[in-house]
Amino acid sequence: MSSSRAKLQQARRWVVKIGSALLTNDGQGLDSEAIRRWVDQLAVLRQQGVEIVLVSSGAVAEGMTRLGWSSRPNELNRLQAAAAVGQTGLVQAYEANFQRHDTHTAQILLTHDDLTSRNRYLNARAALKTLISMGVVAVVNENDTVVTDEFRFGDNDTLAALVANLIEADGVVLLTDQQGLFTGDPRSNPDAELISEVRAEDESIIAMAGDGGRLGRGGMATKVRAARLAARSGAVTLIASGREENVLLRLKAGEQLGTLLVPERSPMAARKQWIAGHLQARGTLVLDAGAVTALSERGKSLLPAGVRSLSGRFTRGEMVLMTDESGKVVARGLVNYGAADAEKIIGKPSALIESLLGYVSEEELVHRDNLVLA
Repeated sequence: MSSSRAKLQQARRWVVKIGSALLTNDGQGLDSEAIRRWVDQLAVLRQQGVEIVLVSSGAVAEGMTRLGWSSRPNELNRLQAAAAVGQTGLVQAYEANFQRHDTHTAQILLTHDDLTSRNRYLNARAALKTLISMGVVAVVNENDTVVTDEFRFGDNDTLAALVANLIEADGVVLLTDQQGLFTGDPRSNPDAELISEVRAEDESIIAMAGDGGRLGRGGMATKVRAARLAARSGAVTLIASGREENVLLRLKAGEQLGTLLVPERSPMAARKQWIAGHLQARGTLVLDAGAVTALSERGKSLLPAGVRSLSGRFTRGEMVLMTDESGKVVARGLVNYGAADAEKIIGKPSALIESLLGYVSEEELVHRDNLVLA
């Protein structure tokens, strides 16, 4: 087993995407037995210590069945109506099956705007990470009822990759009705070979997966693009056939199934690089000597108590510089409170945040995961 396969096997947090073909009876509503089998596998993974966020298709197909429609509508408003009706059935199916394993589920519906607005991004991230810490399985889907074409993710593969970025997942598993990526179209080329492992950024794979390319059939193009997105935050992506019996458990055991797309850097290294080089600072926090030591020598988060003063007009989720009292930049990171609220809590213990602001977002002003040393 390659070291990259071992990374997936050892990953603590997976985003698992299950496509419609694996959840429905040929598009005629949800396949209850299939959902039961998927949930049983996910439950075993959780028992083995894997934190799971599920990205699930199937809402439109279920809604069509409930509404008595025999063919998929073309009108956006009718598709949105079908998705709204079908979401209830989809979530009910997952909740009922996870309850057999004494596990709660939560429904999370996202739009592209939720992940491009820094404040909403942080809110979604905090909610998902809280659910994970509580042992709740989040079932994520696009909020089809309110999105318009120009703001759609376009497919649940892309959504899964963006969710992986959001929660800093180690691995993304995209389950489909095909075995993985091939060197050619296996339906027409008997010499086509399954690609076991490849770099997500490999230009030859990206070119083959383009529109009209050899891998551009059957939704493979979107999966390659999703893997490239996931790689930006350091997550490995595995594309595999959901028709394989107990595929998730076999992947966890290290079996060589599907195609593994490997990032060039670790999740935390990728995140730190993004923070260090791709955001403009909107303000400055001046730290006392104790806070400087805690950040630079002990790898701690920045608490409000360690900040002497601040400047700038920043909002929650924006980049700030952290300096010592001489003005030397010590670190930079994403701040958990806007300038107006931060002004009220700096120099104070975190225990007083709620009484000072009337709410608590996080106890840290800048969390160590969102901070990089200068």
